[in-house]
This record gives sequence, structure tokens and C-alpha cells, in this order.
Amino acid sequence: MKKIIYIILFGQLSLAFGQSDAPASPYYDGFNFNQSGQSLKNDLATKLIAMHTRELTYQDAEDAIKVVDRDPEDATNQNVFLIYGFSENKCPENSLDYIEHKRRNRFDDGVNFCQWNREHTYPRSLGNPDLGSFFAGADAHHLRACDVAKNSNRGNRKFTSGSGNSGNVGSFWYPGDEWKGDIARMMMYMYLHYGQQCLPINVGVGNTVANDSNMVDLFLQWNAEDPVSELEDRRNAYLGNADTLYGQGNRNPFIDNPYLATLIWGGPNAENRWPSLSTSYFDAFATVTIFPNPSQDKTITVVSENNLDSIQLINLNGQIIQEIKQPNKTNNRHVFQNLSSGFYLVKLISKNQSVTKKVIVN
Repeated sequence: MKKIIYIILFGQLSLAFGQSDAPASPYYDGFNFNQSGQSLKNDLATKLIAMHTRELTYQDAEDAIKVVDRDPEDATNQNVFLIYGFSENKCPENSLDYIEHKRRNRFDDGVNFCQWNREHTYPRSLGNPDLGSFFAGADAHHLRACDVAKNSNRGNRKFTSGSGNSGNVGSFWYPGDEWKGDIARMMMYMYLHYGQQCLPINVGVGNTVANDSNMVDLFLQWNAEDPVSELEDRRNAYLGNADTLYGQGNRNPFIDNPYLATLIWGGPNAENRWPSLSTSYFDAFATVTIFPNPSQDKTITVVSENNLDSIQLINLNGQIIQEIKQPNKTNNRHVFQNLSSGFYLVKLISKNQSVTKKVIVN
């Protein structure tokens, strides 16, 4: 199975983009992160609601997608990347992008074959009440570019567990391995912002968590398994800036730092992008560096100043293709060599905890 994952250059993006060092300033200035559970959830909800200073129209939201869903690696600046990935329909355009069914020209939006349209990742009809075409229904943080056929296939099916590419799982919907983290973080955002109108239990299949009967463990798992992508960072930075043409003024805090979801609801430890928020276990990963990313010489080097139990290189089928067990504690440089071109996950394991980072080999 092939899929494309956007790469986070950890520690090299500005604070307005990836949150690799500390909370974005001045957006989070004065916010109390020394809390957890419902207190943290309520305060984050208050923050993002207060910062939502511009309400987009439904047309504004569609125009915003043409900006925020652009493929960061597209030199022509013409294509938007499709949530859920490829379409089952073969489009007639004779280009790699269309053959792979992963992108569309950003101006080719509509309702016809091989076009894209707005996907409400939280379906309007599953809202209570219906999300409609304004406010929650026009919130660009959960609207994504989607192939028309994929959008129709998904409909208002609830999300459920699965593997591989996106598609139906019985009467439910799996968004695909490369998109499940995006989905989880959007569903968490919608819950914080719109409360009872957008409950996670109404859009996802899973067990509820101990401290919140409205949250399902499925989204916590996806949030941990699929780290934040560059595309998520870019749209979050744009939409969070009220000075941009379609900026709403508010950010998705779970894109800024997925570990906030762990602090609120528990579950598997998600990626912590703010070392200042680290627990004792995260201290083991705070000083890890992975380079070059992207790699041009078929090698990836992992440098860690702390002890790790294992470093795994995993392909996009979830297979461990190389593993360094009990890395030499006297040599903090560990190299994976002779790699084929493609996308990989590097999983760092310490004391039964783990962090996963995305890398690319050209």
C-alpha cells in the first residue's frame, strides 16, 4: 500500500507553525497549562471560542480550502490535497497526480466526476442539532478538500477502526492510515468548540473514556498513532491568524500539541511537541534528533542523549523493516542505511512508552 504523509521537520519550524518548542506566542500567552482533565478541557474550549473572532460564510470556507489545503510540496501551487486519499475512479487527466488520485486542481471544485468538494469531517447531519451551513457547518478547521466520489461514499458514516486506505468498514467509515490523526484532532476540536452539538460519541465508534462519557477511545488512539503533518500545521497557522484573508483567529490546540488530549482524556501517550510540558517519560525523547529529513543519501541518523530501549524504522504498511534494540549507550548516534525511497515512521521506545516521528527518503 502506498500513501503520502507530510513531514514535520522537528525543531525547525517557526512557533507560528509547528509547536516543537513551546506554545505559540502571543496566542497562548498567559494560558495555564499546569492542569489536566476537565479543567484543561474547559479552559482550552474557552480559549478557542474566544479567539474565534471571524465567522466564515459557507462560500468563504470553500475559498479557504483552496488556500489551506494546498499541497506543500507542489511547486505549481495549483493542487489541493484530498482528505481520505485516492479515489476509486480513474480520472482522464494524464498526470501523475491524477493517476495516483491524491490531488485535484484547486479551482476544479464542483459536484462532477473527478472534481473535489467540501468534506464535513464531522457530518452536518450527525450534529445535534444539524450543523447547517454557518458557524459549526462553515468552520474551516473541520472542512477539507475531498474527491467527489469519496465524499459521496463516506456520506455521514461514523468513523471506525481499520487499516490501509480509506473506505467502508461495514456501515462505518475508515479515513485511511495517513488521515486518521487529522480526523481525531478535528473531532476533538469540534467537541471543544461546539460542545453538545458535536459530541465524539455521535461521530465515532469505540469505548468511552473513564473521565468523559462523550469521548471515545478511537480518537485518542488515532491521535497517538498518526503524528501531526505539515499540512495540518500550515492550515492551523493560517486559520489561527485573523489577519489572513480567511483566518478565523482560533487554532486547533490538538494540532499545536497532540499531548494535550492525553492530559485531558488519558489513553495512549500522544506526541508531546512542547518539552516544557514534558513528563518524566517524555524527558527521554526531548533531546532526540532525526536527520536529514528529507534524506538525500538513503540514510537516516537518530541522535539521542538519553537511553532508549529500541529504535524502529517502520514502513507505511506498518512493518518493522529495521530495528536497533538496546541502542549502544556509549554511542548516541544510530544510523539506518541503504533505504529505499519513500516515507517511513521512526518509533522511539523507552520504558514501555513511545513516540513516533515521520521521515522521508528521496
